[in-house]
Amino acid sequence: MERGELDNQTLMMEILLLGLGDACELQTPLFLLCLTIYTVTMFGNILIILLVVTDPHLHTPMYFFLVNLSSLETCYSSTILPKLLASFLTGDSTISMQGCMAQFFFFGTFATSECYLLAAMSYDRYLAICQPLLYASLMNWKVCLQLVAGSWFAGLLISTGITYFISCQRFCGPSAIDHFFCEEAPLLELSCSDTGTIRILIIILSFPDVVFPFLFTLASYVCIIAAILRIPSSMGRHKAFSTCSSHLTMVIIFYGTLIIVYMMPRTVPLRQLNKIFSFFYTVLTPLINPLIYSLRNREVKGAL
Repeated sequence: MERGELDNQTLMMEILLLGLGDACELQTPLFLLCLTIYTVTMFGNILIILLVVTDPHLHTPMYFFLVNLSSLETCYSSTILPKLLASFLTGDSTISMQGCMAQFFFFGTFATSECYLLAAMSYDRYLAICQPLLYASLMNWKVCLQLVAGSWFAGLLISTGITYFISCQRFCGPSAIDHFFCEEAPLLELSCSDTGTIRILIIILSFPDVVFPFLFTLASYVCIIAAILRIPSSMGRHKAFSTCSSHLTMVIIFYGTLIIVYMMPRTVPLRQLNKIFSFFYTVLTPLINPLIYSLRNREVKGAL
């Protein structure tokens, strides 16, 4: 390796996260906003976990999946918000290269696991509405454990692969990311290696990462909606839809903002808008989850 390359690599021992905005007057309001969101997110999701664990009426497959979703949301938020809050307090927005890769790895693991878990939950709702007589036999506890374990394992495996490929890149600056956390596209912009091959690999890995679980979830809801529309009474349709409305709301919010973020061109004028949508699906979605399931679900409200 040439001396110039070594010098360039030493410059990348730390990365500056430019965050949500550089105006000094915004730092305190942003800190209070993020602190409130993080506190409510942690409290809400942990409360749902405790409710499901302690109330025997909620010991069903749907709420077993919900416990795992709340656990994912708790971990998901904790990979981004503590560092963001610390940067608002101290004014230090730098993160080590190893810390950046660790944040990227854990964020990728939890985000991918959530895609698969939402797909598993849509399959559970499909069986409950479209195959009600077979539901108890098809969605037994063994199947539930396999679906949840598969979701966590898929997230871990895919994130490990993508993180490995990105960590093999040679980063030589500029050592600043116009984002509030370490994400794939801004990281690759810092690479001075040829990123053509890795971008193709990431596109290939995006199919098992996001596309397949999204298409599976979409297909499940096409079948669910078709089955609901065939129910003759309006009361029956309303009752059937109410069993999946909370999950469908979560799917629309999560995938809606995710698609906007990754389909939006990364041009300079659109970067602030990109960060706003990224903030929505990484920070606000875990906050919305407990609110949706507590406000729109009679069983959870009853347990509470």
